[in-house]
Order: sequence, then structure tokens, then C-alpha cells
Amino acid sequence: MKRRAFLRSSMVGTATLLATPALAQTRPEIRWRMPTSYPKSLDILHGSSERIARRVAALTDGKFQISTFAAGEIVPPLQVLDAVQNGSVECGGTPSFFYVGKDPTFAFDTAIPFGLTTRAQNAWVFEGGGFALMREFYKSYNVLHFPAGNTGAQMGGWFRREINTIDDLRGLKLRVAGLGGQVFARMGAVPQNIPPGDLYAALERGAVDAVEWIGPYDDERLGFVKIAKYYYYPGWWDPCAQTNVFVNLDHWQKLPKDYQNALELACAEAHGWIVHAYDSRNPAALRRLIQAGVQLRPFSPEILRQAERIAFDLYDEIAAKNEKFRAVYEPWKKFREDILLWFSVAEISLDSFLLTSEQAKRRQR
Repeated sequence: MKRRAFLRSSMVGTATLLATPALAQTRPEIRWRMPTSYPKSLDILHGSSERIARRVAALTDGKFQISTFAAGEIVPPLQVLDAVQNGSVECGGTPSFFYVGKDPTFAFDTAIPFGLTTRAQNAWVFEGGGFALMREFYKSYNVLHFPAGNTGAQMGGWFRREINTIDDLRGLKLRVAGLGGQVFARMGAVPQNIPPGDLYAALERGAVDAVEWIGPYDDERLGFVKIAKYYYYPGWWDPCAQTNVFVNLDHWQKLPKDYQNALELACAEAHGWIVHAYDSRNPAALRRLIQAGVQLRPFSPEILRQAERIAFDLYDEIAAKNEKFRAVYEPWKKFREDILLWFSVAEISLDSFLLTSEQAKRRQR
């Protein structure tokens, strides 16, 4: 009896082993292209697209290959969504708030001023209804979105001169993306949406007076410290910044189900990796920048208070005119209120104590 059971078990195992290569042989060979909005020098953001491509290939026995392209190689950096939408490429990696000129609703899927931090954004997207809301919005653009990374809270940018009051912002030419540009415009600044690969040149030749990108690790690689010495924080317009992989819906529907699963899994893995990468690399980069002569400066409470008031007035105005924006904004705002209350009880109270305690220890050293 035991022998027959063993033989049956062995036959099942052998059949499984034989079926796996047979299944691989029946898989179609598919080639996709994935342009991104980032130069190759940004090894986390652009590098994540390469990680996604490698993971997809590994999960499909090399049958599903995605070729990645840096900003401008086959698609201009601020037109990745357009290329995916019209099907000239199958997918693309880009933050959604580059496209608020089409509809301000795009901003929710990356960041909006004084919005959600990374953990709160993840909670809203994956458990708080945000994913379904944005999927509904993206239908009209013929794309699916897959969250594929988050930078965490960003820095406030590089300025040639000190910014102490609201008056110091008047006439200031500042590179800033998303709805943050509209808030700065209402504060008297002149916002510019410039691709990341062009930021250094724009600052160097004086086309802008200040630039903001992400944080110490990327900012050091882009070389801003060579031109501007005042490094401001916090980046209140980017309390987090989620990036996405956009997929053309028609191409997606032609993929075998296991290829779809492979791409979705690869994006989810990249989503976590980018957060970890920035959190682990930013501290050392900030120390190096300070050693290089950077003047670290906080935005004044006056600037923060006025910017927050302007931001939420702006959202209310947009919601009154834009039904798609309102459909996301109203549940988003309620979620924000609830999670801030929870964080104030647990996370923020503990963080405040830890920071105060660490500062006291440093003063005693």
C-alpha cells in the first residue's frame, strides 16, 4: 500500500516537472518598450524600471522582455503618458503629476501640497480606496496604472538667495511640478515645469532662480550644490511622491494572464524598493552636502501657513468646477483627516519625542 502511494506521489511530481518546461515552450515571446521621465544618472528612479524589466523576464522564463529607455531616448520626458495613451509604446515610467495640465486630478497619484506622506499615501492607495478611484479616472486615457515607487517626503529645493518671507518669492523663477506650481504662482513666484535631466543646465544659465527635485541623494548626483548654496526644507508641495508604471490598456488586454501577473508583481516590488533606497541613502548624502558648504534652511512658519491656506483654497476651487477632481478629492480629504488624527496619537508623538531626545543628546556631546 505504501509502495503504491509512493509511486503515485512520484508520478505526480515527475508530471509537474515535465509540465513546467512544456508550459514555458508554449509561452509567446513578447517585447515591450518602457520609456521613463528620468535620466540614467538617477539610478533609483530610472534604475527601478530596469529592475522591473529584469523581474518580469525572470518570472516568465525570459519570454516577456521589456526594454527600458531613459528620458528623451525615444519619448520626451514629459510626454511618457501621451506615448502610452496613444499606443506608440506599451508602457512607461513617470510620475502622474507631470500631467496636471491635462487634468489636476493626476496630482493625487503622485502628490499634492500638504497632502499625504508616504505611509499615508500607501494606505490610501492600497486600502483606502485610492487605487479604485484613480483606475476609474485613468479609463478615459486608455491606461492602467501600477504604483511603482515613492520617494518619501522631499526637500524644498535649491535657491541662489535666502527665502525668509513671502515677499522673497515674488518674481522668483522656480522649477516645480504638479499643483505645487499653482500654489507658488498664487504666492507671486513664476513656476516652471522642467524635466529632471535639464534642471542643472536651467539653474546654471539662470533660466530659473531655484530648482527642486527630490532629496539629498539625487540632488547631489545632479550637482546643484555647485550653483546654489541654500537648501530649503520641507518640500511641502511633495510630502511624498509616488511614481507609476502606465500601461496601454489595449496592449495589456493582449498579454497572457501570467505575464500580467508578472508585471504587476514586479511593480509592487519596485514600489517598496524605491522607498527603502531613498531612506537609506539620503542621510549620508545630506552629510556630504553640508560638508560641501550647503546652507540648510527651513521655510518660515509664515510661508508654510500661507502656502497651506492657498493650497486648500485651490483644491476647493478646482473641485467646484471639475467633477473628476471632486470625485477623488472628497474621499481623499476625509481619509487625510482620519489618518492625521491616528498618526498624531502614535507615530508623530513618538517621532517628536525621539527627535527631541536625540537633539538633547547631541548638545551634551
